[in-house]
Amino acid sequence: MDHRPTGKPERPGSPGPQGVCGRCPELAEASRLARGFATILRRRDGHRLGAWLAHADESEVKEIRTFANGLRKDLSAVTAGLTLPLSSGAVEGNVTRIKLLKRQHCGRAGPDLLRRRILLAH
Repeated sequence: MDHRPTGKPERPGSPGPQGVCGRCPELAEASRLARGFATILRRRDGHRLGAWLAHADESEVKEIRTFANGLRKDLSAVTAGLTLPLSSGAVEGNVTRIKLLKRQHCGRAGPDLLRRRILLAH
């Protein structure tokens, strides 16, 4: 798998990603686990998360173990997010828009004007 941007030739004498991973076992392990998690994310295979977490627990890379422990804090939500096709993107977009209007409105008239601006801005 080639991680270089397209159209950008590799420098002569540069070891490339496989060469670096071949010389550093921790980097190879972190790369393998990161690619595994990315695959779960892309394919929405939340049911495979338990196996990935087990591999992450056995990892020598502290950051991978820390990430796995963070996922466990709300495992049901993470599993649902990695399985279901639902997204809170639209809601988050509206929250961001309202916060922007609120910041722009700071120090001006009262809440009635802010409410009007929020309702009319959409």
